[in-house]
Amino acid sequence: MEKGIEKAKFNKDRRARRTRYKLRGIPTKPRLCVVKTSRHIEVQLIDDENRKTLAAETTKAKEFRGTPLGKKSKESAKVLGERLAQKAKGLGISQVVFDRGPFKYHGILAMLADAARQAGLQF
Repeated sequence: MEKGIEKAKFNKDRRARRTRYKLRGIPTKPRLCVVKTSRHIEVQLIDDENRKTLAAETTKAKEFRGTPLGKKSKESAKVLGERLAQKAKGLGISQVVFDRGPFKYHGILAMLADAARQAGLQF
């Protein structure tokens, strides 16, 4: 059983590295990194050049606790995308590089990306 878990983790890490190989965030065009766990979604704007997180949103935030938005779902992904886009606009950022990591671009990730695009981010 342990061998299967190790192999799955290795494959996930390899997919993430392959995806991120060409992606780099700069101060004017940061990387929009999405992380999904079994229960939550986390989204960050990252400036790789200066190694800084410029803005972040998560379903673990206090205002989402005890609500349907406090869990991983398409509705919470939509809200996170909109809120992160608003934070980016506040920082003067209009373009980002989308980093999906080891996750496929469908479902929750697609909903988050569409919401961010509709709120004004370009990628």
